[in-house]
Amino acid sequence: MSNERKSILKSVFALAWQFIKRNGFTRSQALKTAWANIKLKAAMHKRIVKFYYQKVSGEIREAYGTLQENLLPPTIGTGRKRADGLFTYFDTEKGEYRCFKSANLISVVTL
Repeated sequence: MSNERKSILKSVFALAWQFIKRNGFTRSQALKTAWANIKLKAAMHKRIVKFYYQKVSGEIREAYGTLQENLLPPTIGTGRKRADGLFTYFDTEKGEYRCFKSANLISVVTL
């Protein structure tokens, strides 16, 4: 097994375990959500992606986001450390960075 594949599997299982411990997901729910997060991140590095997630207020949000280097604005270090359990992306509609809880990802739409 290649190192890249091992790295992906390690991140999927670590994320799934986080969902089980923090959010009370079943193993099946946790793995499905973890894979969806990993696939979303990979797709965002290639193009703009349409996806849905549930906000903390319970509202379902449709978002268009990307992580492509050539579409991101220049960033200046803010001194903030990464928040564990959050998925950060660049919202192409709002023109700024947004984030949501990784466990609240509902679906990814391929365009």
